[in-house]
Formats: sequence, C-alpha cells, structure tokens
Amino acid sequence: MKFTIFQESRRGRRANNEDRLGYCYSRDALLMVVADGMGGHYYGEIAAQIAVQTLTGAFQREALPQLQDPFLFLQKAISNAHSAIRDYSSEQRLNDSPRTTVVACIVQDNVAYWAHAGDSRLYLMRDGRMLARTRDHSRVQLLIDQGAISEAQATSHPERNRIWSCLGGEQAPEIEFSRKTPLENGDVLVLCSDGVWGPMPGELMAMSLKDANLMQAVPMLLSQAEVRAGTHADNLSMIAVRWEDSYFDQTTSAVSTKTMPIDAITTHLDQFGRNPAYKSELTDDEIERAIAEINHAIQKFSK
Repeated sequence: MKFTIFQESRRGRRANNEDRLGYCYSRDALLMVVADGMGGHYYGEIAAQIAVQTLTGAFQREALPQLQDPFLFLQKAISNAHSAIRDYSSEQRLNDSPRTTVVACIVQDNVAYWAHAGDSRLYLMRDGRMLARTRDHSRVQLLIDQGAISEAQATSHPERNRIWSCLGGEQAPEIEFSRKTPLENGDVLVLCSDGVWGPMPGELMAMSLKDANLMQAVPMLLSQAEVRAGTHADNLSMIAVRWEDSYFDQTTSAVSTKTMPIDAITTHLDQFGRNPAYKSELTDDEIERAIAEINHAIQKFSK
C-alpha cells in the first residue's frame, strides 16, 4: 500500500474537545476512525475515546496483515464499542450514558469499506469532485429527504443536532455500511466531525484537496471552517488520506507499507487527556482514573 495521510483535531470555540480520531495500518490494511462525543451527555469525550480505542485495538489484533471480512470487522467493533460505553456508564452509575457518533473506514486490496452511526461523515473525492458521502443519521437529514427543507436551510435548522443513531444510547446503534468501493490512484478519503462539514461544503473541500499537500491543506480547511462558523464553532476533526500508486511528493506523512513485517501494526492515537487539543474539564487525577476505567470497559469486549 502507498498513501499519504494527515489528521488534526481542534477545540474550536468550545470549552472542551469531545472529538477523538485515530488511524492504524498493517502491511496490507488501513483503518481510520473519527468519533464525536455528543454534547449534553456526561463525558462525551470518554464515549468518543472508547469508540476509537475499541476499533483501533480490534484492528491491532485482527489485521494480520489483512482483515478476513472488513464489513464484519466494522460491525463487530462498532457494536463492541457501544457495549463498552454502556458498560462504563453502568459501572460509573451515571444518570445518563455518554454517547458518541462514529465513522470508520477500512482500505485493503485497493478497496474501501466504511460504516457510520450518527452525523460524522466520510467523503470520497476524485479529481476535485465529490463522488460519495455518508448520509447523516439526523433529524434534519430526514427533513431534507422529505423535501421539507433544503441543504442550505439545514445548516441553521434548530434541530440540526438531533441524532437518531449513536453509540452509548439505550438503543443499539443503527450502523450503515457502504458498498465495496474500488479506489483509484489519487483518490482522497476524508473523515470528519460536523464541526468541519457544517460550515464547509463538501465540494469546496474536494477542490481544496485536489493535488494538495495534505499536511498543509487539512489545517487550512480546519481554519476556514472555524472562521466560517464564527463564535459558535464546534470541535473540528479531520482525517484525510490520498491513495497513491506513486507519491505526489516525498513528505513526512507519506507511507509505504511494502517493507513492513507481516505481523507489524502502526497506530496513531492520542491517549485520553494527554493531547492539549483535547482539552478536558477533568483534573489530572480524574484523567488517570478515567484512563483506567476506559481500558477496563474496553477489555471486556476485546476478544
């Protein structure tokens, strides 16, 4: 595999960053995941952390060096993340379970497989055009589908944050899967939270990322989205990968897995509470305790 990848998360104008994101890859497979802890629920950032850690942990165990069934992997890992969040809530005796959206993508054998629950999105872009994107599991998306409002009206609709599928809720998440999607040289996959796509049209992102250096383009897009959102800017998180048969340029983010050992896994995931971008209202002692509790909740479903 050859690809260029870059990720970044920002707090925006919020007091706390409840987004989490990460990626990991073996010699023959790549996983990317973005989770957006839902405001209004206790410890949204913990729910998002559990989701990302559960998926990356499962990938580390099972991508040896490929996944036998990418769609089955996504279904099982996302369901296990939901169960781990519910278990965490029960053990901590929370009045309301923490919740999170999630979007995750596997690429292997030059084919992309993705799944999501909620309104964190995946875009597939080719030659500066948007070829596909996930469909939000939200109230406003249903109104758009019914013709009651337009895409433009949805951005300021009072119910734009109402989600009907997520991890951690009382009901099991309704997980939506893509088709097996072959990738071409130069294709760009973007996974992002609603703080990015809300103020930033997908078509504009596609044009901005065409032939661009991702290490420069991703921060630029996040800055533009934050400016567009103004004083109400939400947390902003994005992973962008360009699938390549040959590099556009040799940057520090360019990855070739050809020489990787068959049993090796590389993971890029920040530990809970250790990245300044993920500002938390928890104290250092609470963070240490939360890390132990998160790992304990995940461990039960790591089989």
